[in-house]
Amino acid sequence: MVLLRGVDERGFGFFTNYDSQKGRELADNPRTALVVYWAKLGRQVRVSGDVVKQSVEESTAYFHGRPLGSQISALASPQSQVIPNRAALEAKVAALETKYETGVVPLPDNWGGYRVIPKTIEFWMHRDNRLHDRIRYTQEAAGGWHIERLAP
Repeated sequence: MVLLRGVDERGFGFFTNYDSQKGRELADNPRTALVVYWAKLGRQVRVSGDVVKQSVEESTAYFHGRPLGSQISALASPQSQVIPNRAALEAKVAALETKYETGVVPLPDNWGGYRVIPKTIEFWMHRDNRLHDRIRYTQEAAGGWHIERLAP
């Protein structure tokens, strides 16, 4: 699970620990799919495509725009790795809070942004009779989008 942190003409952005399970998987296979589902609205968007890392400048700007506690947590947490217990993690956070209480928290070397460059975007809309609407946009080589209706 990731928090979508930006959408523009370059793609869909999110940030994470590069050493996490998802970071390791993206390093091995730089293709992914994002799914955003709104149950109350009966809507879903699925984006699939290639993944590239965002620049260090973009990652640094986003990182320093986060709350201090989130910056400290990113530095303290070896995301997806086994830890001895919660107390060890909290002790590491407390030490980093003391160390950086008056300074700038550095961007961790293993933390930053990714961008999903869409190849397909599918919009799904719920219908009570289960004849849901599905519209798929597929990136064309010339830069446009091919639009198709899919069976539910």
